[in-house]
Amino acid sequence: MKKNRTLFIILIIIFNIALDQISKFWIRANVTPGTQSEILGDYFTLHNVENSGAFLGLGSDFSPILKIVLLNVLPIIVLTLVLFHIFRDKTLDKFSLIGFCCIIGGGIANLYDRVVYGHVTDFWHIDLGGVFRTGIFNLADVSVMVGMGLLILGNFSKKKA
Repeated sequence: MKKNRTLFIILIIIFNIALDQISKFWIRANVTPGTQSEILGDYFTLHNVENSGAFLGLGSDFSPILKIVLLNVLPIIVLTLVLFHIFRDKTLDKFSLIGFCCIIGGGIANLYDRVVYGHVTDFWHIDLGGVFRTGIFNLADVSVMVGMGLLILGNFSKKKA
């Protein structure tokens, strides 16, 4: 059972990283930087944006040292601690386990971009006419958000039991 759980964790993390990196590779190869293409009218658009900051570009104006600490070193520490937690805590429910794996996979994928390219490639944007509007994001961001949703769902499931 222990080997199956470990393999399950590793595969989910790798799956999240791979999907993100394949999508970014395709974007870099096929979408001109700074352009916008319609996927579903103006509601869902495709871009190729280099984000040198964190979520929604936050921190892009930080000094190089502060960027390294906040956008590289701190995430490595947090992702490592979460990874150790999910390997050690055998009582995690499936929602929480998969949620943590998605967060780790998405975090590693974006961290990889920051280390290798000096920025993260973002490419999707949703604008539902002012009712709902996102910044430009990527699949790693989706992984992290899905992971957070699963953690919340897992927490509600525990409360009912």
